[in-house]
Amino acid sequence: MRSLILALRFLTVLPVPGPEAQGPVALGRAAWWFPVVGLVLGAGLAGLLHGLEGLFSPLVAAVLLVAAWKVVTGGLHLDGFADLLDGVAGRDPARRLAIMRDSRIGTFGALGLVFATFIAAAAVSELGGSARPRILMLAPFVGRTAPLLVGAWLRPATPGQGLGAAFLTGLSPWAGPLWALVALVLSGALLGPGGVALGVAGLSVAVLAVLAASRRLGGLTGDVLGAAVEVAELSVLLAGSALLRWGVW
Repeated sequence: MRSLILALRFLTVLPVPGPEAQGPVALGRAAWWFPVVGLVLGAGLAGLLHGLEGLFSPLVAAVLLVAAWKVVTGGLHLDGFADLLDGVAGRDPARRLAIMRDSRIGTFGALGLVFATFIAAAAVSELGGSARPRILMLAPFVGRTAPLLVGAWLRPATPGQGLGAAFLTGLSPWAGPLWALVALVLSGALLGPGGVALGVAGLSVAVLAVLAASRRLGGLTGDVLGAAVEVAELSVLLAGSALLRWGVW
């Protein structure tokens, strides 16, 4: 339970009572719970959107939902996404990592935040029917599976330094593959073959993005892992919006 409490406190701003797991590898070990936290978050988002649409238009409800989504998660992964976009523009790996450690946000990071939140809200506003709550459940679940999957086989850019390196040290190599399999099975159970396509899209795009980033940086960082969550979530929402438009559900 201590690992679950740590996962909840790390991934959300919820005031979870009780002692959390301690130690340099505790977060990596708590990663087994990350997809579970994502699934609970997704269920809450689905319920919240249902309530919001009783009061507002679909677009306003979607914007408010995405705002609540990012507030509840403390903007943790958006911060990593923005830092990564700023950093990859550097001239060499050392400079890129230095830019990412800078607390100030740059042009690329700011643009990335604006576009990511706008696109997410637009995609959510397009979701409809019985598939909508299921897609909203899957997006955070797949998103929090993505860093476990890439962390299973990519090395840290700065071994022994930073939260990302500590996370990777404690992460089981089995956590990512097992949860990725669960994600695909659950996606299929909720939405059929189209759901499997959503899971594949979210994980595949996140893996490709992380591979490109790790080449630029010489490995993984906490910001890259956080960006993987955002990329996977956004990919699931966009794929869901597209499949709904094509009449898959």
